Amino acid sequence: MISQNFTFKSQEGTEIFVYTWMPDKMTNARGIVQIAHGMAETGARYERFAEKLTDHGYIVYIHDHRGHGKTAKTVENLGILAESEGFKWLVEDLYQLSEIIKQNHPELPLFLFGHSMGSFVTQRYIMLYGRRLKGVIISGSNGRQGILLSLGICLAKAESKKHGRKARSEKLTNLTLGSYNKSFKPNRTKFDWLSRDTAEVDKFIQDPFCGTTFTAGFFEDLLTGLKEIEHKPNLALVPKELPVYIVSGEKDPVGKNGRGILKLFNTYKKLGLHDVTYRLYKDGRHEMLNETNREEVMNDIILWLDEHCR
Repeated sequence: MISQNFTFKSQEGTEIFVYTWMPDKMTNARGIVQIAHGMAETGARYERFAEKLTDHGYIVYIHDHRGHGKTAKTVENLGILAESEGFKWLVEDLYQLSEIIKQNHPELPLFLFGHSMGSFVTQRYIMLYGRRLKGVIISGSNGRQGILLSLGICLAKAESKKHGRKARSEKLTNLTLGSYNKSFKPNRTKFDWLSRDTAEVDKFIQDPFCGTTFTAGFFEDLLTGLKEIEHKPNLALVPKELPVYIVSGEKDPVGKNGRGILKLFNTYKKLGLHDVTYRLYKDGRHEMLNETNREEVMNDIILWLDEHCR
C-alpha cells in the first residue's frame, strides 16, 4: 500500500488535511472510496480499512474534517468548525475533495463511505451531489429524529449565546452522547459503546485528538444540519438510481439498536431508490470497522463495492 498526504484550501479558506492510500500496482486500481469520518476522531483511524481496500484494488481518500485531527492542527482547535454554518462547510469540503479526486482519476468510479457524523454529512451530500457517485455506504447512522432535534437546537443556540460558540459544552455532550453507554453497564470506560474490542476502545481514549468535548457552536451547527436532512424537499433530491448500502451494529445506540437504521432504509425505499440494502450485525456496537468481527464487515463492504463496480 502506498501512502501519500496533501492539503487543499476550502472555499472559505480553511486548510484541509487529506490522507491517501493506493494499491501498490496502480494499474490494477478499479475504483475509489472516499471516506467521511465521525465526530471527535481522525482519518488516521481508517488506515486498516484502507489497507484492506487497497488490497482489493481500491484507492482511498479521507480528509480530517475541519475541527478534527491534522486539519485542526492542535487539540485546542478541536470542535471548532467555522464562524457559522459549520455543517454546510463539512458538506462542501467533502464535495471539494470529490472534485479533486475526479480530476486525479477521471476514469475510475467514486464511492462515498460515511461513518457516524460523517454519515449525516453524507446524507446531505447525496442530496446535493449524489449524481457524482457510483454508490454510497452509510455506517453508524440514524433516520429521522424529529422533535428531539428541535429541542437540541434551541439548547445549543442558548449555550452559544450565553458562553460563545467556541466554549466547550459538557451539557450538550451529555445531552447528545451521554446516554450511549447505559446499555453496556457495568462500564469499563465512558466509550464502551464504540466497540466490544477493548483494545480498540483504549486506543481511541489514548489518542488526544479523539473523544474531546466539543464546542457549543459545533453542536448548534451539527444539530441544525441533522434537521436539514429530514426536510422532505431535501430528501426528494436524492437520486433514485444511486445505490445505497447501510451498515450498522445491532446494538449501536446512535442507530437506536437498529430501529433508526430501519427508519432510514424505509425512508429511502419510499423515496423510490432502486438499490437500497442494509446489514445489521448481531451484538455489534457503533464502530463496525473496529469491532471484533471487523474482517466480516470489511469483506461484506468489499463484496458490495465489487458488485457495483461492474
